[in-house]
Amino acid sequence: MADEIAARVEGIRDRVLAVRERVAGAAERSGRDPNEIRLIGAAKTMPAEVVMAALEAGLTDVGQNYVQEGVAVRAAVDAAGLQVHPRWHLIGHLQSNKAGRAAEVFDVVQTVDRVRLGRALARHAAERGKVLSVLIEVNLAAEESKHGVAPAEVGDLVAALADEASLEVDGLMAIPPVSNEAEARRHFCNLRDLRDRHGVRELSMGMTNDFEAAIEEGATMVRVGRAIFGERKR
Repeated sequence: MADEIAARVEGIRDRVLAVRERVAGAAERSGRDPNEIRLIGAAKTMPAEVVMAALEAGLTDVGQNYVQEGVAVRAAVDAAGLQVHPRWHLIGHLQSNKAGRAAEVFDVVQTVDRVRLGRALARHAAERGKVLSVLIEVNLAAEESKHGVAPAEVGDLVAALADEASLEVDGLMAIPPVSNEAEARRHFCNLRDLRDRHGVRELSMGMTNDFEAAIEEGATMVRVGRAIFGERKR
Protein backbone atom coordinates (compact mmCIF):
# COMPACT_ATOMS: atom_id res chain seq x y z
CA MET A 1 0.00 0.00 0.00
CA ALA A 2 2.80 2.42 0.86
CA ASP A 3 4.42 1.79 -2.52
CA GLU A 4 1.14 2.43 -4.32
CA ILE A 5 0.61 5.70 -2.43
CA ALA A 6 4.16 6.82 -3.21
CA ALA A 7 3.65 5.99 -6.89
CA ARG A 8 0.45 8.02 -7.05
CA VAL A 9 1.91 10.98 -5.17
CA GLU A 10 4.95 11.14 -7.44
CA GLY A 11 4.28 13.61 -10.22
CA ILE A 12 0.89 14.68 -8.90
CA ARG A 13 1.91 18.35 -8.87
CA ASP A 14 2.74 18.17 -12.57
CA ARG A 15 -0.54 16.40 -13.32
CA VAL A 16 -2.61 19.00 -11.47
CA LEU A 17 -0.77 21.77 -13.30
CA ALA A 18 -1.25 20.04 -16.66
CA VAL A 19 -4.99 19.66 -16.11
CA ARG A 20 -5.28 23.30 -15.02
CA GLU A 21 -3.48 24.34 -18.21
CA ARG A 22 -5.93 22.28 -20.27
CA VAL A 23 -8.85 23.86 -18.42
CA ALA A 24 -7.45 27.32 -19.15
CA GLY A 25 -6.89 26.48 -22.81
CA ALA A 26 -10.46 25.23 -23.25
CA ALA A 27 -11.84 28.31 -21.50
CA GLU A 28 -9.81 30.66 -23.66
CA ARG A 29 -10.85 28.86 -26.87
CA SER A 30 -14.47 29.50 -25.96
CA GLY A 31 -13.92 33.11 -24.92
CA ARG A 32 -14.32 32.45 -21.20
CA ASP A 33 -12.38 33.34 -18.08
CA PRO A 34 -10.59 30.21 -16.76
CA ASN A 35 -11.45 31.36 -13.24
CA GLU A 36 -15.11 30.63 -14.04
CA ILE A 37 -14.39 26.89 -14.10
CA ARG A 38 -14.05 24.87 -10.90
CA LEU A 39 -11.74 21.86 -11.19
CA ILE A 40 -12.97 19.03 -8.97
CA GLY A 41 -10.57 16.18 -8.30
CA ALA A 42 -12.67 13.01 -8.49
CA ALA A 43 -10.92 11.05 -5.77
CA LYS A 44 -12.94 7.82 -5.66
CA THR A 45 -10.92 5.10 -3.83
CA MET A 46 -7.92 7.41 -3.40
CA PRO A 47 -6.13 7.23 -0.01
CA ALA A 48 -6.17 10.41 2.05
CA GLU A 49 -2.40 10.81 1.55
CA VAL A 50 -2.92 11.04 -2.21
CA VAL A 51 -5.76 13.54 -1.83
CA MET A 52 -3.59 15.67 0.46
CA ALA A 53 -0.77 15.63 -2.08
CA ALA A 54 -3.18 16.92 -4.72
CA LEU A 55 -4.39 19.65 -2.37
CA GLU A 56 -0.84 20.72 -1.65
CA ALA A 57 -0.29 20.79 -5.43
CA GLY A 58 -3.04 23.37 -5.84
CA LEU A 59 -6.29 21.40 -6.07
CA THR A 60 -9.09 23.24 -4.23
CA ASP A 61 -12.09 20.95 -4.69
CA VAL A 62 -12.46 17.23 -3.94
CA GLY A 63 -15.20 14.95 -5.24
CA GLN A 64 -16.18 11.75 -3.46
CA ASN A 65 -18.57 9.07 -4.70
CA TYR A 66 -19.44 7.50 -1.35
CA VAL A 67 -20.48 9.14 1.90
CA GLN A 68 -18.44 6.87 4.17
CA GLU A 69 -15.31 7.27 2.08
CA GLY A 70 -15.80 11.02 2.10
CA VAL A 71 -16.20 11.02 5.89
CA ALA A 72 -12.91 9.14 6.35
CA VAL A 73 -10.88 11.14 3.85
CA ARG A 74 -12.15 14.50 5.08
CA ALA A 75 -11.40 13.54 8.69
CA ALA A 76 -7.82 12.65 7.73
CA VAL A 77 -7.37 15.87 5.76
CA ASP A 78 -8.81 17.99 8.58
CA ALA A 79 -6.56 16.26 11.12
CA ALA A 80 -3.48 16.95 8.99
CA GLY A 81 -3.88 20.70 9.49
CA LEU A 82 -3.19 21.67 5.87
CA GLN A 83 -3.24 25.33 4.95
CA VAL A 84 -5.72 24.45 2.17
CA HIS A 85 -9.39 24.13 3.13
CA PRO A 86 -10.98 22.36 0.17
CA ARG A 87 -14.57 22.39 -0.94
CA TRP A 88 -16.01 18.87 -0.65
CA HIS A 89 -18.44 17.59 -3.30
CA LEU A 90 -20.52 14.42 -3.23
CA ILE A 91 -20.61 13.28 -6.86
CA GLY A 92 -22.02 9.78 -6.40
CA HIS A 93 -25.55 8.54 -5.84
CA LEU A 94 -26.96 9.31 -2.40
CA GLN A 95 -29.50 7.23 -0.49
CA SER A 96 -31.94 9.20 1.64
CA ASN A 97 -30.88 7.37 4.82
CA LYS A 98 -27.38 8.84 4.42
CA ALA A 99 -28.56 12.40 3.91
CA GLY A 100 -27.63 13.41 7.46
CA ARG A 101 -23.98 12.47 7.12
CA ALA A 102 -23.85 13.96 3.65
CA ALA A 103 -25.23 17.28 4.89
CA GLU A 104 -22.66 17.28 7.66
CA VAL A 105 -19.55 16.40 5.65
CA PHE A 106 -20.06 17.85 2.17
CA ASP A 107 -20.28 21.43 0.99
CA VAL A 108 -21.99 20.48 -2.28
CA VAL A 109 -24.21 17.50 -3.11
CA GLN A 110 -24.27 17.16 -6.90
CA THR A 111 -26.64 14.21 -7.20
CA VAL A 112 -30.08 15.29 -5.97
CA ASP A 113 -32.61 13.44 -8.11
CA ARG A 114 -35.84 13.37 -6.08
CA VAL A 115 -37.84 15.63 -3.81
CA ARG A 116 -37.61 13.32 -0.81
CA LEU A 117 -33.81 13.41 -0.90
CA GLY A 118 -33.67 17.17 -1.33
CA ARG A 119 -35.98 17.73 1.63
CA ALA A 120 -34.01 15.30 3.79
CA LEU A 121 -30.82 17.20 2.99
CA ALA A 122 -32.57 20.49 3.77
CA ARG A 123 -33.75 19.23 7.15
CA HIS A 124 -30.33 17.93 8.15
CA ALA A 125 -28.57 21.07 6.89
CA ALA A 126 -30.95 23.24 8.91
CA GLU A 127 -30.23 21.19 12.04
CA ARG A 128 -26.54 21.98 11.53
CA GLY A 129 -27.13 25.66 10.87
CA LYS A 130 -25.73 25.53 7.34
CA VAL A 131 -26.90 26.24 3.84
CA LEU A 132 -26.04 23.33 1.56
CA SER A 133 -25.37 23.79 -2.14
CA VAL A 134 -27.05 21.15 -4.29
CA LEU A 135 -27.15 20.31 -7.97
CA ILE A 136 -29.91 18.41 -9.74
CA GLU A 137 -28.64 15.26 -11.44
CA VAL A 138 -30.12 14.78 -14.91
CA ASN A 139 -30.30 11.49 -16.79
CA LEU A 140 -29.93 12.95 -20.26
CA ALA A 141 -30.44 9.76 -22.28
CA ALA A 142 -32.82 7.78 -20.03
CA GLU A 143 -30.10 5.22 -19.26
CA GLU A 144 -31.35 2.51 -16.91
CA SER A 145 -27.88 2.15 -15.40
CA LYS A 146 -27.77 5.77 -14.25
CA HIS A 147 -29.61 7.87 -11.71
CA GLY A 148 -31.04 11.31 -12.32
CA VAL A 149 -34.29 12.96 -13.30
CA ALA A 150 -35.53 13.10 -16.85
CA PRO A 151 -34.92 16.44 -18.57
CA ALA A 152 -38.65 17.15 -18.57
CA GLU A 153 -38.76 16.78 -14.76
CA VAL A 154 -35.97 19.24 -13.93
CA GLY A 155 -38.28 22.22 -13.57
CA ASP A 156 -40.60 20.44 -11.14
CA LEU A 157 -37.70 19.38 -8.90
CA VAL A 158 -36.12 22.84 -8.92
CA ALA A 159 -39.48 24.38 -8.02
CA ALA A 160 -40.16 21.83 -5.28
CA LEU A 161 -36.88 22.66 -3.53
CA ALA A 162 -36.80 26.39 -4.20
CA ASP A 163 -38.40 27.31 -0.85
CA GLU A 164 -36.03 25.24 1.29
CA ALA A 165 -34.12 27.91 3.22
CA SER A 166 -31.21 25.59 4.03
CA LEU A 167 -30.64 24.59 0.39
CA GLU A 168 -29.23 26.50 -2.55
CA VAL A 169 -30.27 24.82 -5.79
CA ASP A 170 -27.26 26.02 -7.72
CA GLY A 171 -27.26 24.08 -10.95
CA LEU A 172 -27.37 20.84 -12.91
CA MET A 173 -25.07 17.83 -13.16
CA ALA A 174 -24.96 14.95 -15.63
CA ILE A 175 -22.85 12.04 -16.82
CA PRO A 176 -23.68 11.70 -20.53
CA PRO A 177 -23.49 8.33 -22.28
CA VAL A 178 -20.06 7.19 -23.38
CA SER A 179 -19.87 8.25 -27.03
CA ASN A 180 -17.82 10.13 -29.56
CA GLU A 181 -17.02 13.81 -29.12
CA ALA A 182 -19.83 15.04 -31.36
CA GLU A 183 -22.41 13.10 -29.35
CA ALA A 184 -20.86 14.24 -26.07
CA ARG A 185 -21.09 17.85 -27.19
CA ARG A 186 -24.75 17.38 -28.10
CA HIS A 187 -25.50 16.15 -24.60
CA PHE A 188 -23.47 18.98 -23.06
CA CYS A 189 -25.43 21.51 -25.11
CA ASN A 190 -28.72 19.94 -24.01
CA LEU A 191 -27.72 20.23 -20.35
CA ARG A 192 -26.61 23.83 -20.85
CA ASP A 193 -29.98 24.66 -22.44
CA LEU A 194 -31.77 23.06 -19.48
CA ARG A 195 -29.64 25.09 -17.08
CA ASP A 196 -30.46 28.32 -18.88
CA ARG A 197 -34.16 27.48 -19.11
CA HIS A 198 -34.49 26.91 -15.37
CA GLY A 199 -32.44 29.87 -14.20
CA VAL A 200 -29.72 28.10 -12.24
CA ARG A 201 -26.03 28.90 -12.38
CA GLU A 202 -23.74 25.89 -12.22
CA LEU A 203 -23.18 23.24 -14.88
CA SER A 204 -21.23 20.20 -13.71
CA MET A 205 -20.27 18.07 -16.70
CA GLY A 206 -17.14 16.60 -18.22
CA MET A 207 -14.61 14.11 -16.92
CA THR A 208 -11.08 13.07 -17.89
CA ASN A 209 -12.01 12.00 -21.43
CA ASP A 210 -14.11 15.00 -22.35
CA PHE A 211 -13.71 17.88 -19.89
CA GLU A 212 -12.24 20.24 -22.48
CA ALA A 213 -15.26 19.79 -24.76
CA ALA A 214 -17.52 20.25 -21.75
CA ILE A 215 -15.86 23.56 -20.91
CA GLU A 216 -16.19 24.72 -24.50
CA GLU A 217 -19.91 23.96 -24.24
CA GLY A 218 -20.39 25.86 -20.98
CA ALA A 219 -19.33 23.70 -18.00
CA THR A 220 -18.63 25.63 -14.82
CA MET A 221 -17.46 22.49 -12.97
CA VAL A 222 -15.50 19.53 -14.33
CA ARG A 223 -14.94 16.29 -12.41
CA VAL A 224 -11.49 14.94 -13.28
CA GLY A 225 -10.12 11.78 -11.72
CA ARG A 226 -7.77 9.72 -13.85
CA ALA A 227 -5.83 12.67 -15.30
CA ILE A 228 -4.96 13.79 -11.76
CA PHE A 229 -4.81 10.61 -9.69
CA GLY A 230 -4.05 7.93 -12.26
CA GLU A 231 -5.99 4.77 -13.06
CA ARG A 232 -8.12 3.27 -10.31
CA LYS A 233 -7.79 -0.41 -9.44
CA ARG A 234 -11.54 -0.72 -8.94
